[in-house]
Amino acid sequence: MYKKELNILKIKNRLRIRKIYNNVIDLASNDYLCLAENKEIRKKAFEKALDLTSHSSKASMLVNGYTKTHKLFEDYLCELNNFESGIVLGSGFLANMALFELVRKKDLALIDEEYHASGIVASKLTQGQIRFFKHNNINDLKEKSKDYKHFERVFVFSEGIFSMRGDKIKKEIALYAQQIGTLIIDEAHSVGTCGKRLLGISEEYNLNAAKTVKMGTLGKALGSYGAYILAKKEITEFLLNKAKSIIYTTALSPVDTLLAYYALKYIQENLNYFKNIIQERKLKYNSDSLIKILSANSLEEVLKKQKELLNKNILIGAIRPPSVKDPIFRIILRTCVNEKIIDKTIKFLGKK
Repeated sequence: MYKKELNILKIKNRLRIRKIYNNVIDLASNDYLCLAENKEIRKKAFEKALDLTSHSSKASMLVNGYTKTHKLFEDYLCELNNFESGIVLGSGFLANMALFELVRKKDLALIDEEYHASGIVASKLTQGQIRFFKHNNINDLKEKSKDYKHFERVFVFSEGIFSMRGDKIKKEIALYAQQIGTLIIDEAHSVGTCGKRLLGISEEYNLNAAKTVKMGTLGKALGSYGAYILAKKEITEFLLNKAKSIIYTTALSPVDTLLAYYALKYIQENLNYFKNIIQERKLKYNSDSLIKILSANSLEEVLKKQKELLNKNILIGAIRPPSVKDPIFRIILRTCVNEKIIDKTIKFLGKK
């Protein structure tokens, strides 16, 4: 049925396949703090899980899938982040699908053009007016929002740290968003990597929680799976009643929730260690984040170099269109990987 299209992708070096990587030096995953490999966290979560009546949530959280475990984690997130209310859900993709349901018929949504694909998909399903502004460009955002007073509600969608660039949202954009409406910030890649307590950009910029909706994921720095939304109670109540990706999906597994809960606690208990090593790596590799992006000359090069590094037991991200406009090498500066290995990898790629 799709052989022709698949063959075209193959010819263009854009065909994607799944692979199982065993015992490689991982510079590709988003497990920034290596907590997915932390046996202490795993042991605490699994021991607690054995006390539960079920290791599965079994239903939507609006049926009977909402458990004490979910509430425990939501309460801890709200306490740390100073938000009124939270919702734990299945993935960052589902979370973004939910967040765009906040945009109603008389509303305006202004979206950074580099926003995650899940948000781009979700934006097409909204009833409000959608406008994209140039990446991290405050002047273009202001130009696109000149008539913001004509709308009932205004939302600005951006990311804390952009996954395919490694750069932060500019503070002036975050503050302007709160001036004209509500900032909806995808902190998937900033939670665990910046902020006084490594809670993300919303903490680093000291953003007003009353004018911010924060989305974070559990599958990156927290080493688990899932996502959460933090906001005013009015907003979370609205989402629980209107967002299809919350209403019609099975709640996140209690086990995944516990893994993230103990991971977040572990970060708070070891803040100085993580903050020091993160800061050292950001300075050494001249990056706003633990994501180091290097340009590639072609699709052929990015695949060839990735394969050659894999032969040396090192895995990096070979990112190709349509995820990005031009192919890039994406290296994650994971805190448990020796800097000498990272240096060798960057040198092998012929970059400084």
